[in-house]
Amino acid sequence: MSSPSKRREMDLMKLMMSDYKVEMINDGMQEFYVDFHGPKESPYQGGVWRIRVELPDAYPYKSPSIGFINKIYHPNVDEMSGSVCLDVINQTWSPMFDLVNVFEVFLPQLLLYPNPSDPLNGEAAALMMRDRTAYEQRVKEFCEKYAKPEDVGAVPEEKSSDEELSEDDYASSDEAVAGQADL
Repeated sequence: MSSPSKRREMDLMKLMMSDYKVEMINDGMQEFYVDFHGPKESPYQGGVWRIRVELPDAYPYKSPSIGFINKIYHPNVDEMSGSVCLDVINQTWSPMFDLVNVFEVFLPQLLLYPNPSDPLNGEAAALMMRDRTAYEQRVKEFCEKYAKPEDVGAVPEEKSSDEELSEDDYASSDEAVAGQADL
């Protein structure tokens, strides 16, 4: 077994042994869903999001692809695709980081400290800068509508084999979408 495979296996097991619900997408260890709870004392508290994680062959030397499956209202998350704009995942990833860091540090920090000056959701960024109270209310509305704990397991539906996207449909950049949101 090569070193990246051992590391991938070890990081995945560490994540599974933590408090996160992990659901494998296929037989390999490269694609899976993780149920992520919004940080306490934030407008996202009480929301649960299903995050699609895709580990590249070169993991941990190359960052995982992370995407929200159910909708979230946030300046740094694309509302339609669920793609995440997060420097530590997209540009400054290091093999010192692991999957638990993503869910215990990076994503909570993203939700607690949005960066409206580098938005993927321009409308959320503009509202946040113009009227923080209205922005937080919209976040809570999205949580109630799209991130109820009882609904999170039923959100993703895998495409049937005749609807599969070709390899070319998945961009290989660090900002590639980890999964498409069902509309």
